[in-house]
Amino acid sequence: GIAGTDVAKEASDIILTDDNFTSIVKAVMWGRNVYDSIAKFLQFQLTVNVVAVIVAFVGACAIEDSPLKAVQMLWVNLIMDTLASLALATEMPTSQLLLRKPYGRTKPLISRTMMKNILGHAIYQLTIIFTLLFIGHRIFDIDSGMYAPLHSPPTQHFTIIFNTFVMMTLFNEINARKIHGERNIFEGLLTNPVFYSILIITAASQVVIVQFGGRAFSTAPLSLDQWLWCLFFGAGVLVWGQCITTIPTKKIPKTFTWGSGNPEDLDAGGSLVEDTSRGSISQEVKRTGQILWIRGLTRLQTQLSLQSSMSLQVIGGELQDRLIPVPYSKAATDEAVSWIAI
Repeated sequence: GIAGTDVAKEASDIILTDDNFTSIVKAVMWGRNVYDSIAKFLQFQLTVNVVAVIVAFVGACAIEDSPLKAVQMLWVNLIMDTLASLALATEMPTSQLLLRKPYGRTKPLISRTMMKNILGHAIYQLTIIFTLLFIGHRIFDIDSGMYAPLHSPPTQHFTIIFNTFVMMTLFNEINARKIHGERNIFEGLLTNPVFYSILIITAASQVVIVQFGGRAFSTAPLSLDQWLWCLFFGAGVLVWGQCITTIPTKKIPKTFTWGSGNPEDLDAGGSLVEDTSRGSISQEVKRTGQILWIRGLTRLQTQLSLQSSMSLQVIGGELQDRLIPVPYSKAATDEAVSWIAI
């Protein structure tokens, strides 16, 4: 980028702006980190979406009411979209990213490992929520929130379901930090202050919403025992995540992936696209490369002629260099280009 010529820059695919080859390593590291950050967020978001949609649908069909109210869903979406994206996208790259093989151009965005985590955690969360929905009032010896009349006050039954769902979502956010089957999900957690700050702020906001939200958030205050049970069900996501990791990814069918692409569709209009009908490079792209080569050769010849035309003259007893300008011959270039085009 600094010492390179314009011809070299036009013919190159990658330009080092600082002329430092170590920048390539940093670029690869950051590129893989950005890719992993997108995959982490997708894994976390899809898990929450699958659970929320199924709970709302089954609740509407079974009890003619959704255990998760509209305002509560807005709060869950705020956790899922805004705060989670900030938390998962601020992970700094590490040297371990360079130990993995590069991603292929046709590699699916949602891999089998990610799909395993999405479906596995969705099964756990749905099991807990439906258990609390249908027999939770008997377990905690509280009034049932099912079939409640319209405009009835919030119940502890549905508040426990909402609070448990949020706790499982927060703990699953820690699981989402690892998308390649790593066991230690807490590795590097304290090195990202944005991540644990968002977790603490979200948990504190959840306490305020549950205890003091009232009718605005359709919540009723919970006791200490009920809070501990909600935290227990939420922390169970971490243990369940370790169980999911033990499932071999190779035994999962390759159809459980999404987001794979065709390399021919990824190429731009002016890139080197292989002509499948003839088995050769496109003639238009080939001619463009030849034109660029001829123009570069013509510029080189012009520079050589400028150097050879320098003469020395003695004027006033002093030796001076006189440069005889030679105009750029565009006709020669056009003639060579027309010959190549033929």
